[in-house]
Amino acid sequence: MKRLTRSNDKLVAGVISGISNYVNPELDPVFFRVAFAFITIFQPYMILIYLGMAIILPLEAVNYSK
Repeated sequence: MKRLTRSNDKLVAGVISGISNYVNPELDPVFFRVAFAFITIFQPYMILIYLGMAIILPLEAVNYSK
């Protein structure tokens, strides 16, 4: 079962990268980051949503076995 988590390969908090992995793991997170930046220009409250998600979402599990 898919679960929304913050990504370990993060720029700020890993929220946008985690959303990108949840929606389509093969898609580059840059598209989502650009879209988020564009939306934030017109809807500044998105920063509060981002901060809330950074606090609420768990970190992605790390698999150390190879």
